[in-house]
Amino acid sequence: MDTLVSTTLGTSLAQTLRYVNAWKSKTVVVKYGGSLMSPEDASPAGDTLIEDLVLLKGIGVDPVLIHGGGPEITRMLDRLGKRSRFVNGLRVTDDETMDVVEMVLAGRANKALVSMIVAAGGSAVGVSGKDGKVLQARKLPGPEDLGHVGEIDAVDPTLIKLLSGNGYIPVVASIGIGADGRSFNLNADHAAGALAAALGASKFILLTDVPGVLAGGEGDEVLSTLQANDARRLIREGVIARGMIPKVEACLAALAAGVPTAHIIGGRTPHALLVELFTQEGVGTMMTP
Repeated sequence: MDTLVSTTLGTSLAQTLRYVNAWKSKTVVVKYGGSLMSPEDASPAGDTLIEDLVLLKGIGVDPVLIHGGGPEITRMLDRLGKRSRFVNGLRVTDDETMDVVEMVLAGRANKALVSMIVAAGGSAVGVSGKDGKVLQARKLPGPEDLGHVGEIDAVDPTLIKLLSGNGYIPVVASIGIGADGRSFNLNADHAAGALAAALGASKFILLTDVPGVLAGGEGDEVLSTLQANDARRLIREGVIARGMIPKVEACLAALAAGVPTAHIIGGRTPHALLVELFTQEGVGTMMTP
């Protein structure tokens, strides 16, 4: 092997090992977007998320996976002949729709992810936010009644810490529970940010179907770093728009609650999670206070 190549490789490995050692026993909350899930089996569509999660757990990092599943819910409602209706991007969730939301999120999607983690050599436990009252919610107020659409009222991380501390990767479906036991359909981005804050996570990472927050100019360059004040300004200016707004808002809330950094990265980039954690350059957008 060429001496220069050997030296470069050795330097890279040494840097990576320093990062690995620094992340031992740290909690990383990862939000997995429904847009990344396969229509048929809720599996990662061409990404390496599951492998990355198992590797992280194996080296002493404590990953927590929280997921949505909006597209799969829509497909299931279509099969049942029930039309999906949205108001300002939120799914109107009547009693029948809530039953389907729970069936898809806490059932099919959640258990498919658990199965894939097990198949990859890891140990996982799938729960919904209702279990252990992890995600406590209340009805989302507004001018129009959206049914079972909720917002986070409080988070109890006890169950998640128990699972994580006993060697499991917790897989959490974004369903909340009200004080009266009622189920609520939650925005998965906001639920993930709230969970990251309650766990005292060292990083909050949103995996999505775009490579990061785009600058909005010619060529749509990805912003590699973004401070909270600049993010708010870009929302006001309309540069950050549509589906990216709740993701950035979730990151801002996590940062405000004490999570050191929040990241929005492309879930289809091979080993995006590992690259973001263990390299100086990272991938996607890192948001800071």
